[in-house]
Amino acid sequence: MPRTSTLDCPGCPPLRALTFDTLGLIKVVESREKQGGPKVVERWGDPDSSKSLLAVARKNGQIEVLSTVTGVSQATISNANDSDVQCEENNIIGLHLFAKQNLELDSRDYNLLTCTSKGNASIRSIEVPESATGSSSTNSSKTWNVCNSGNILCCKVDGSEKFALFGGKGVEVNIWDLDNCTKIWNAKSPAKNSLGIFTPTWFTSVSYLSKDDHRKFVAGTNNHQVRLYDISAQRRPVLSIDFRETPIKALAEDIDGNTIYLGNGSGDMASVDIRTGKMLGSFTGKCSGSIRSIVRHPDLPVVFLKQHILHVLFDSNFIVEDTPKAVESLPSKEQNIEEISDEEEIEATPLKRKKSSRNKENVIDGSEKKKRVKESEERKKSKGNDGHEKTKSRDKGSKLASKKKKRAQYEIPDEGL
Repeated sequence: MPRTSTLDCPGCPPLRALTFDTLGLIKVVESREKQGGPKVVERWGDPDSSKSLLAVARKNGQIEVLSTVTGVSQATISNANDSDVQCEENNIIGLHLFAKQNLELDSRDYNLLTCTSKGNASIRSIEVPESATGSSSTNSSKTWNVCNSGNILCCKVDGSEKFALFGGKGVEVNIWDLDNCTKIWNAKSPAKNSLGIFTPTWFTSVSYLSKDDHRKFVAGTNNHQVRLYDISAQRRPVLSIDFRETPIKALAEDIDGNTIYLGNGSGDMASVDIRTGKMLGSFTGKCSGSIRSIVRHPDLPVVFLKQHILHVLFDSNFIVEDTPKAVESLPSKEQNIEEISDEEEIEATPLKRKKSSRNKENVIDGSEKKKRVKESEERKKSKGNDGHEKTKSRDKGSKLASKKKKRAQYEIPDEGL
């Protein structure tokens, strides 16, 4: 008899993520063991940390520093005096809030990196008071130009927060030293292909392979290509991978430092081993639009992606409290074994009945088919015999008629004699 047992689906592991969409909304998504899946909870989550801040850039050029606990705005930076930022074609593309701060002061100082599509980069020191009633101020700032022409479309800061990576349309990927605001490396465009066609420069996304190493990174292009760069080896790409037929829109690195996740404009997502360039697999399901952001959870094997959301952040401080009641309510191993054995005994009889009933039906159907076949064969034989008899009688009649005609021709009437 087959053994049947019930298995519980583990579902989504407990996690907490902050999402930022095109409408300017910031939502908190949490997944707990009893919920059955991730759900949108209240706007701000449970962790109580006075040091957790969040920077959000608006399309009008304003930058808000919010508290992830209360959602209250701690600081607002306006670039209204900058005529270049007011232009609609010069939006804020790159934004990074540095984690380092001066803990000795009563008010906290944060460094904020911004970069616009025209290549105007700046690092500002923002003083954020601990109380929401206090006023914020900008102490100092550094500004420089990342590119002379083209548009910046992607920006990334490494794990040590000492180097920044920039790239875009008409702008080759380049690395800058944030302490000195100087360029330390610039990529070189790939050579022409066998047909003599030159691929235009158009980078859409970048990502470092490891947080501890700024020398290796990957870049996605508008020509559905992913390129691996190693600044210690050469200026041109070390490896190039083609993926489907639509532009690469999002890249994310894995914890192991050898795997990357990529998403394109048609909603396809896959994982690739960057050491060999082989695709490890494609994720099932497909989004209705393009994938704009991919984030790998720092501990759990979970990847978050969405097409209309511009960016996602995981909360690494989120911890699910242990519930002793749930542990007590769980059945023991002995109970599970007894339930499984009882289910086997109960389910054994209907299985036999089903098999026997099916066998009987099959036997009945087989006998009926044989009878029908025999009857059809007998009918065919009877029809064939009838046909032969009819043809024989017709032949006999025709012979007798011909003999009578011959006799009539040779007979002489009595009157003629």
